[in-house]
Amino acid sequence: MIYRSKAPLRIGLAGGGTDVSPYCDLYGGAILNATISLFAHANIELIPGNTIELQAADRKESLQYVRSNSLPIDGKLDLLKGVYNRIRADYGFPDTAFRLSTYVDAPAGSGLGTSSTLVVAIIGAFAELLKLPMGEYDIAHYAYDIERNDLQLAGGRQDQYAATFGGVNYMEFYENDKVIVNPLRVKPEYLSELENNLLLFFTATSRESAAIIKEQQKNVKQKNESSIEATHQLKEQSKRMKEALLLGRLHEIGEILDFGFQQKRRMAENISNPMIEEIYKAARQAGATGGKISGAGGGGFMTFYCPGNSRYAVIEALQKFGGEVKQYNFTKYGLTTWSV
Repeated sequence: MIYRSKAPLRIGLAGGGTDVSPYCDLYGGAILNATISLFAHANIELIPGNTIELQAADRKESLQYVRSNSLPIDGKLDLLKGVYNRIRADYGFPDTAFRLSTYVDAPAGSGLGTSSTLVVAIIGAFAELLKLPMGEYDIAHYAYDIERNDLQLAGGRQDQYAATFGGVNYMEFYENDKVIVNPLRVKPEYLSELENNLLLFFTATSRESAAIIKEQQKNVKQKNESSIEATHQLKEQSKRMKEALLLGRLHEIGEILDFGFQQKRRMAENISNPMIEEIYKAARQAGATGGKISGAGGGGFMTFYCPGNSRYAVIEALQKFGGEVKQYNFTKYGLTTWSV
């Protein structure tokens, strides 16, 4: 028997960074995001013998251990190990050997929430195997707790909830890990136009988000007024984006994205860099009315709003940077599990 799961990656549209503690604990955060047809996949296969096999097929990494209650957290496939360790401690596990294999449709550090989405997918595969009675909020919070507390990885909260719930969501974040997910009923024609106009461009570089996020956290703790005010403005941006999508004011989206791009730069030093600035300028000159850096910044994917038929001119303008325009569709569903 093989137990499978997949969870969608996401595009953050507004409010990025307001889901990171201590900001959201002190002031409350708000983010608008949408899941897309790129996924993190996890498979658990029960096998004969006395081993635990871990495989990250996209990264061509594999490890093998004698079956144990706890696997070492040592920088090698720690997301896979961290979920197993926590599931084993909380729910127990059959006395059997197994192979856990994963694959993610985008590179790590790309800004689409790959790490957190992978954790959600792995939890989903174990939940399918063990028939765990976990709802969407349970799985999302469990994934957050494993990443941030068990593995001590810096980051926010939006990715786990996007991957679990799926669709277009306006999310609110408060102290004591309180999260409210508000699914948005965006008209299909508005969503189709957004999908057509929103260009997803991979800069051909990945980055380590933890360092950037730690700087954001430090700025809040040290009461850096410029950084905190910029984060306030990003929270306001998410409200503006929600209204624009629900009311069909799509002509405003580029401007709203550009507003967020200007604010995001003020949150931490390494969010932008000369390469990102050059790409952004070229896209704007070719017809994009705004854009953003995905995730924490520093590299990875960027998105650009290209109204009318300007997407083709923008694609041509971006070719010189050696990246890749990634095709995608918005998805309605979050974590999906099954067995064969």
